[in-house]
Amino acid sequence: MKPGCAAGSPGNEWIFFSTDEITTRYRNTMSNGGLQRSVILSALILLRAVTGFSGDGRAIWSKNPNFTPVNESQLFLYDTFPKNFFWGIGTGALQVEGSWKKDGKGPSIWDHFIHTHLKNVSSTNGSSDSYIFLEKDLSALDFIGVSFYQFSISWPRLFPDGIVTVANAKGLQYYSTLLDALVLRNIEPIVTLYHWDLPLALQEKYGGWKNDTIIDIFNDYATYCFQMFGDRVKYWITIHNPYLVAWHGYGTGMHAPGEKGNLAAVYTVGHNLIKAHSKVWHNYNTHFRPHQKGWLSITLGSHWIEPNRSENTMDIFKCQQSMVSVLGWFANPIHGDGDYPEGMRKKLFSVLPIFSEAEKHEMRGTADFFAFSFGPNNFKPLNTMAKMGQNVSLNLREALNWIKLEYNNPRILIAENGWFTDSRVKTEDTTAIYMMKNFLSQVLQAIRLDEIRVFGYTAWSLLDGFEWQDAYTIRRGLFYVDFNSKQKERKPKSSAHYYKQIIRENGFSLKESTPDVQGQFPCDFSWGVTESVLKFSDPHLYVWNATGNRLLHRVEGVRLKTRPAQCTDFVNIKKQLEMLARMKVTHYRFALDWASVLPTGNLSAVNRQALRYYRCVVSEGLKLGISAMVTLYYPTHAHLGLPEPLLHADGWLNPSTAEAFQAYAGLCFQELGDLVKLWITINEPNRLSDIYNRSGNDTYGAAHNLLVAHALAWRLYDRQFRPSQRGAVSLSLHADWAEPANPYADSHWRAAERFLQFEIAWFAEPLFKTGDYPAAMREYIASKHRRGLSSSALPRLTEAERRLLKGTVDFCALNHFTTRFVMHEQLAGSRYDSDRDIQFLQDITRLSSPTRLAVIPWGVRKLLRWVRRNYGDMDIYITASGIDDQALEDDRLRKYYLGKYLQEVLKAYLIDKVRIKGYYAFKLAEEKSKPRFGFFTSDFKAKSSIQFYNKVISSRGFPFENSSSRCSQTQENTECTVCLFLVQKKPLIFLGCCFFSTLVLLLSIAIFQRQKRRKFWKAKNLQHIPLKKGKRVVS
Repeated sequence: MKPGCAAGSPGNEWIFFSTDEITTRYRNTMSNGGLQRSVILSALILLRAVTGFSGDGRAIWSKNPNFTPVNESQLFLYDTFPKNFFWGIGTGALQVEGSWKKDGKGPSIWDHFIHTHLKNVSSTNGSSDSYIFLEKDLSALDFIGVSFYQFSISWPRLFPDGIVTVANAKGLQYYSTLLDALVLRNIEPIVTLYHWDLPLALQEKYGGWKNDTIIDIFNDYATYCFQMFGDRVKYWITIHNPYLVAWHGYGTGMHAPGEKGNLAAVYTVGHNLIKAHSKVWHNYNTHFRPHQKGWLSITLGSHWIEPNRSENTMDIFKCQQSMVSVLGWFANPIHGDGDYPEGMRKKLFSVLPIFSEAEKHEMRGTADFFAFSFGPNNFKPLNTMAKMGQNVSLNLREALNWIKLEYNNPRILIAENGWFTDSRVKTEDTTAIYMMKNFLSQVLQAIRLDEIRVFGYTAWSLLDGFEWQDAYTIRRGLFYVDFNSKQKERKPKSSAHYYKQIIRENGFSLKESTPDVQGQFPCDFSWGVTESVLKFSDPHLYVWNATGNRLLHRVEGVRLKTRPAQCTDFVNIKKQLEMLARMKVTHYRFALDWASVLPTGNLSAVNRQALRYYRCVVSEGLKLGISAMVTLYYPTHAHLGLPEPLLHADGWLNPSTAEAFQAYAGLCFQELGDLVKLWITINEPNRLSDIYNRSGNDTYGAAHNLLVAHALAWRLYDRQFRPSQRGAVSLSLHADWAEPANPYADSHWRAAERFLQFEIAWFAEPLFKTGDYPAAMREYIASKHRRGLSSSALPRLTEAERRLLKGTVDFCALNHFTTRFVMHEQLAGSRYDSDRDIQFLQDITRLSSPTRLAVIPWGVRKLLRWVRRNYGDMDIYITASGIDDQALEDDRLRKYYLGKYLQEVLKAYLIDKVRIKGYYAFKLAEEKSKPRFGFFTSDFKAKSSIQFYNKVISSRGFPFENSSSRCSQTQENTECTVCLFLVQKKPLIFLGCCFFSTLVLLLSIAIFQRQKRRKFWKAKNLQHIPLKKGKRVVS
């Protein structure tokens, strides 16, 4: 992991089954409807039967199809380790002791290998010299507060030629003194008999571990150690990571003795190492355990591997092969059935030695616990790893689960774990903290959530020292040692402080955030949703490619509709209103398109159609009880958003752009101000450094003109429009919180505050407070200028400019998305990013989104308190806050984000008394081919987070169970159901009205005609009525 780069994402959810649980869990799976999961498991069990591999570890790679990173089993676990958990730290004798020829010590194969194979390394004498400075090692152990210390005995220091005769008295005295000191301190010793430093004489005389004669010689050496030290040692390790001894010592040639190319020799060495361990275990079990009451094991190391395709059976098969060929090679004979895995026996039958039935019985069960090494030596170099075409992973939790399933849930000691830093890193080993945090959190999850029986953890290593084939080019110690100094002082690194804290707290305590609260936001709280720039539909007729230039040309004087213009002419307004109605928000924040409203950049050509469109958006929203917060200018990294003439005139580097903005703002205030009460002049001007980045002076010049533009617009509104419109104007700043990546380094605390000064105070200080740039920012840039590290300089503001800027905000608007972990790193160059001297670090233990936005809710509360502390008690709106979520329907990550962030905002309101006035979730609808921030998909399909946000809005937060969430009618922005129905069904209603009117007209005509005919027939019938005599009817 490198600072500023995204490391791995949170671990995946898996299914696993122990041998005695398969039947029960199968039934539960089927009864819960998990048919797909059971099919995968059945296929894996069948695969096991076909291949003959031991255990059922491949179920680890069977992923849950409904995986979500918000699952409680995947989130960082704030909890403690079991009581009396074994906390320790380790070293290897060759790595730290030094004095390779002193006091009668014999040479080892590594002493010889250094002189013959490693360039620029003369010996291990330049290491930490633990043989000389034992008391300093003990002080380091006291500092950390471990419960055990794992170290190895140097075989050639006790017996220079390897043969057990008379021990070297000086060596014997050294180890005896060390053990006595540990017992005195109540630190349990865990002693490794062989950590790769075979006496050179045994290599030269017998060929080393290729010769099974070494087995008995090793047993003699172990017997002596049991006799001399067993009264003080309860935990023994026979051999450290035999895989690396065989594979790199006799295969790749990267380790001593440096032989390579002979595959038969590799597996012969492995065979002899297993038999040597077994012989020593039986020796201890028979002759020493009865009275010493100790335990003995062998440390086995491994990598971890993930399939390219989790649903692909062959990829899973290859992952199983990879683990079996490394860890299973040694674990299966010792922790399994006493023999090599069947897959290895079939594949390597010509080079893999055979265990007799008696030997299998002898090998099986020769470990009292499973000692497991998970460190960098098993991961490098990559080209020597058994990857089988799959993906290497640092997921210790899954490796532990694999061991649990393969070997019947043994008791596990993490006998080596940690990572490395560059040799130039001294005490600020920040990345080492995060690697340790990641590994330890996985161990805690394995214990608490997966019920894996890990009883101890060994951080590696106590001291910087000799790192095998890497010599002194990397460091792994928790204590820094200057190898060139005489006294070799042990200086605690940040990782030592961190590990000390973990041990003291016995795990991870949740200090950063307080428990969730119950309560409500005020009735006038603005519940909003944010959208970026709204584009509108033009009713004019266009012809495309008329002159062959592939451009659209408007046909003047022709419109597609001849009736009077209506808001429904704009086809996308209806969809926006439907989405907003479903959101049930009280406010809608959107941005105008400056280039569309004023294509020429001035008032000579005003696009009235664009203004009418925006007025329609606002007015139609008000009919639904949704008020608008309108942003005048919304630049992005991809689109600066300026009218073309202004863009060609150097954009914001030209001071006249500020005056053009003032004119544009005045037009918008005039045309829309009677409907709009909340205005944002410019969105995130502090992020335009991404565009104006040729030099720091360009960045600061553009920022200066942006500030002036905002101030001119605010002054104009205050002078001409506020008395009648009674609105409020501000600008919104991108405002992520910053935390020191390394809390034990003062330079990181200063870097975090410097980030806030360069990011937020840069614009906030002139507007909210002094009228000038922050003194800390100005001084830091000037200091770099004086030292020749930068030619940047902040603009000098005149007194008139300071008066113009100061106080030109009616509220504080913040766009907050995440918290950044920052570290100090001195950078040369005359650009804004270099002037800050800041690097970012990704905490891989944090829940994060696909774009690596970390979900750190408590950061928003810290931000709100920081703003109030620095700029006073003012109204604050969070004008954009959200996260990208890949889910198209059930966006659980967004729901989790909203719930947790709103909780922290509520705490700021209720507990910290911050005047928080509104929260605007980002954003209404996602855009195609961009990160999925929207509540709606790009084709307007709703996601489940809408219902969650609805519930929070209707409850006004997180109320007590029986409390009322209703407000008085005057305060509450209630939704007009009839209005909503009328807006949404307007075409249908119009058609219905037409139909009804036609029907009424037809009925009227029919009735009229019927009455007319009745009158006609009545008159005609009168002509045939007989009259009295003498009377005539005169026509």
